[in-house]
Amino acid sequence: MNDNVIECKNLTHYYGKKLVYENLNINVKRGSILGLLGKNGAGKTTTINILNGFLQPRSGECLIFGENSQHLTPITKGRIGFLIEGHVQYAFMDIHQIEKFYSRFYKKWNNEPYWDLMSKLKVTPTQKLSTMSCGQRSQVALGLILAQDPDLLILDDFSMGLDPGYRRLFIDYLREYAKSNNKTIFTTSHIISDMERLIDDVLIMDYNRVLAQCPVKQFMDTFNQFTFELDNPNIDISKEKFVVNIDKIKNKIELNTFETEAFVKNFLLKENISVKNFKKVNLNLEDAFIGLTGKY
Repeated sequence: MNDNVIECKNLTHYYGKKLVYENLNINVKRGSILGLLGKNGAGKTTTINILNGFLQPRSGECLIFGENSQHLTPITKGRIGFLIEGHVQYAFMDIHQIEKFYSRFYKKWNNEPYWDLMSKLKVTPTQKLSTMSCGQRSQVALGLILAQDPDLLILDDFSMGLDPGYRRLFIDYLREYAKSNNKTIFTTSHIISDMERLIDDVLIMDYNRVLAQCPVKQFMDTFNQFTFELDNPNIDISKEKFVVNIDKIKNKIELNTFETEAFVKNFLLKENISVKNFKKVNLNLEDAFIGLTGKY
């Protein structure tokens, strides 16, 4: 039995003559949560649109539950919950009316997670969406998707417009729901600190290429940042193969690498590069993402 819910094989896409990516391969296992990270324009929403069949790649294919995403059967489409940026809402409805309206379209409708989220928001069934904040409306959108009981959730920039409290509620509830019900999630977000709490696996894209694709714990265990000061500020190590990214201000260095502290220290010693105040920096996922992709 194929354990992959999503398989993207040699995916290549252009906008006009501009290459978005070439021969991209993605596998998302059943019950896992994958976070797609990248700067603006790196291809995150493009990938989401290809997965949903809204966009046809130049070459390659995406399979969802074994079906080509360009030709999904109605049964397979019914297994997918899709949250788009901006959220489709009917602001003149109250939260009871919109739940009843949506329920008519889904055979597996289960309103328990919807009303569970609404109780956490402390809103009444008669409260209209037009009177709710952006964060509250986002929770309504998520609740409606969870009530569909989809096997796969595809969430594009799910935390946009949410304040810190709502984001924490959203993330913690979503992860618990997915893990307790063996749901699979493919998601993007610009707020990387949120992803660190949510995802199992990370895919980090830059323009035209994949920079990292692995379990998030593996990435955090193997990606390192070191700071030190050069005694000779004219020394340049930026072109060394082990250097992923480096920032230099006068004699102060911020070095990002997949190599270990012992490796870097041995390199400096072997090359007779004298330094002081050498430190390994404790990174969170956002720090590591910036260290890998660069600040600009």
